[in-house]
Amino acid sequence: MIRKICIYSMLTLMLVAGAGCTNMSNTQQGVASGAVIGGLGGAGIAAISGGSPGWGALAGAGAGALVGGIVGNQQDNYYRY
Repeated sequence: MIRKICIYSMLTLMLVAGAGCTNMSNTQQGVASGAVIGGLGGAGIAAISGGSPGWGALAGAGAGALVGGIVGNQQDNYYRY
């Protein structure tokens, strides 16, 4: 029961946080979405492989934010108006 509450709370938080990305640059959106996607992926991979989901989420969020920021910055530089 507690696990379901945590999962639904995290999903709700991600949806609310995603709605606030409307006035952000591509770099900022890339960092935010990369961190969320990387954190979820890292936690999932760590849980499946028997590691610590917390450390997996932390490592995944850091890597996702870095890659998302780089890609978003490239988009900002390429699509200048």
